[in-house]
Amino acid sequence: MRKVAAAIITFNEERNIERCITGLLECVDEIVVMDSFSNDNTKKICIQYGVRFVENKWQGYAQTKNRLNDLIDADYIFSIDADEVPDRILQEQIIKIKSDSKEQIYFLNRYTNYCGKWIKYCGWYPEYKVRIFPKNKAEWEGEFVHEKLKYDKSLKAITLDGHLEHYSYYTVMEHQERANKYALMVAKKYFSEGKNTYLFQAEISAIVKFINVFLLKKGFLDGSYGFQIARISAFSNHLKYKELKRLSKVDR
Repeated sequence: MRKVAAAIITFNEERNIERCITGLLECVDEIVVMDSFSNDNTKKICIQYGVRFVENKWQGYAQTKNRLNDLIDADYIFSIDADEVPDRILQEQIIKIKSDSKEQIYFLNRYTNYCGKWIKYCGWYPEYKVRIFPKNKAEWEGEFVHEKLKYDKSLKAITLDGHLEHYSYYTVMEHQERANKYALMVAKKYFSEGKNTYLFQAEISAIVKFINVFLLKKGFLDGSYGFQIARISAFSNHLKYKELKRLSKVDR
């Protein structure tokens, strides 16, 4: 029977990590946490539950996750964020795959809780992500932000039932701050790739993004939070291209 280990990278996740760990204890054989020297109670909580806890300097998402995966001996890795937890159905599915002899990758359907509300539209649901994979046939790649899993294309892809519950943001302000941070990181990435902006790109992309999220992807059906998600997504696009334009001018 194959073994499945959960791999989690953390930094100041005291409000989320206990929920994540208790959900994983029901379905995985090992939990390994790589922490970037949190200054809250993350370490204390992890040790309390007996998980394998390793501290390591932050090296970016892809490199940190790959370093963590190298420490794991299990056949399969379940890559999960501290603010996520498998629901009961998904837990049962993970237990079942341990007895499957075929080498496969597994897509999970992520369901996001935003400020206490489950988001069903805005392009946020359904959201399928490869999160369970053979250790020796996959690795993370990418710089700056939005790491991507590169895996052996001969592996059959299976979608598991249930949900990976994602407790994303507790306040709208928290969402705004993180979106701003990511926008600046993506702008830096674009600049390093030699991308340029065109006239009114920041304004046009913001308008298009709002229409896409709020109207085309039916964000209005998520009520006021759907509007906030669309608004912040639009502002993030605007900031991203404004920053790219600024970086391009500085480089001249």
